[in-house]
Amino acid sequence: MVCSHSLLKRHGKIKPSIRGERADQDLSNSDDTSVAIVEKCTLATEHTAKVHFLENVTADSRAHQGIHPILALESHQESMAKLVEKAMRHLPASSGNSGEQTIPVGDTSRRRPDFISATRGPGMRSNLSVGLDTGKALSVAWQIPMVGVHHMQAHLLTPRLVSCLAEPTGASSGKTGTVSPQFPFLSILVSGGHSILVHSKSLTDHTILASSDDVAMGETLDKAAREILPPSLLQEAKNTMYGKVLEQFVFPNGKADFADYRPPKNRGEEVVKHQSPWGWSVTTPFANTRSLQLSFSSISSMVGKIVRNKADVTMAYDERLALGREAMRVCFEHLASRTIIALEALRPRVQGEDETVKTLVVSGGVAANKFLMHVLRSFLNVRGFEHIDIVAPPPSLCTDNAAMIGWAGIEMFEAGWASDLSCRALRKWTLDPQADDGGILGPSGWIRAGLM
Repeated sequence: MVCSHSLLKRHGKIKPSIRGERADQDLSNSDDTSVAIVEKCTLATEHTAKVHFLENVTADSRAHQGIHPILALESHQESMAKLVEKAMRHLPASSGNSGEQTIPVGDTSRRRPDFISATRGPGMRSNLSVGLDTGKALSVAWQIPMVGVHHMQAHLLTPRLVSCLAEPTGASSGKTGTVSPQFPFLSILVSGGHSILVHSKSLTDHTILASSDDVAMGETLDKAAREILPPSLLQEAKNTMYGKVLEQFVFPNGKADFADYRPPKNRGEEVVKHQSPWGWSVTTPFANTRSLQLSFSSISSMVGKIVRNKADVTMAYDERLALGREAMRVCFEHLASRTIIALEALRPRVQGEDETVKTLVVSGGVAANKFLMHVLRSFLNVRGFEHIDIVAPPPSLCTDNAAMIGWAGIEMFEAGWASDLSCRALRKWTLDPQADDGGILGPSGWIRAGLM
């Protein structure tokens, strides 16, 4: 769940905006409580952004080797108010100008935000409600609007936040002046709870091209990690993001460990099995089809079977290393293969057509995996899409965080949207306006900003 605040400055006039929290929809990413303060400045056609505050509290579910929904809910309830209180001390100080809206924080006056953003869904409603209700309370107390944010929309918009940050968190420098990437672009959203391929045509118009019908890639990597990692590493893990621990285990030297990776040059090479020196192999899902579909459950199942077949024999370090690398390779090549199929389908029928996809956005927790980014870039280069840029947030903004919720709230508020205070958390909420629920703008509770 995330609570975030954002401050909005437009045309040289301060329009403080606070954005609220988000709670997650599934067991794989419902344990984070986060608050942020984000400020956007727009002068003429130039845009800059600043994250004044960003902090997460993650529920400790290591004893369960996975997210425990009750522990996560209790963590949200215990942490939310304290994080909000801490964040308020980082609101920009009042300038003292007459007419400026302020709020008292301790013995100082701080600029009152323009609005609150809170994650509305999709996710576990009990967890989401902790953040959403906090956002409503702040909206009433400060007499400002609230924006209920779609979690997955926030992920795919995060690179647009990064493009405006003068000093992005976790990155060396950022571009200022232009919010990018510009629509349309292709989005890969991969985390412990989601694996979807999205054609993003505008702020609220997103077509789901492919999704996982079983489990998400992040969950598969976490499950594979629990089988592959030596018990000592599992015990030393600081959280249940075992996929990240697996990456560090199999690629201790980073890019140097996969510098010799060569992608399949065509679909024929994709179906070739990679037999290991120990006699096992991991099959790539849908390798012999062009189905725009994602599936990852078979990969963790095969990994578990390989480990169990060792019976009483302890798997050697080299074999664990090889199995971990193979599980990642198969996951990432499966995703890359479907991405190529989607890009081929989106190729303009007429040369020079304006709707050409020029950017591939990769966001979500798994986007922090360097090998994934290497595989995607390699596939694009050998399959005729070397002109497509790949953009991803820095690692600190790939995983669930309040800054992305704040930014998504800013974009929706600038587009004229706010949420009625009667809005409720949504367990299921698609991005696609053609879906039964109408996509981002489909659920009831939207109102035009300024008409509240």
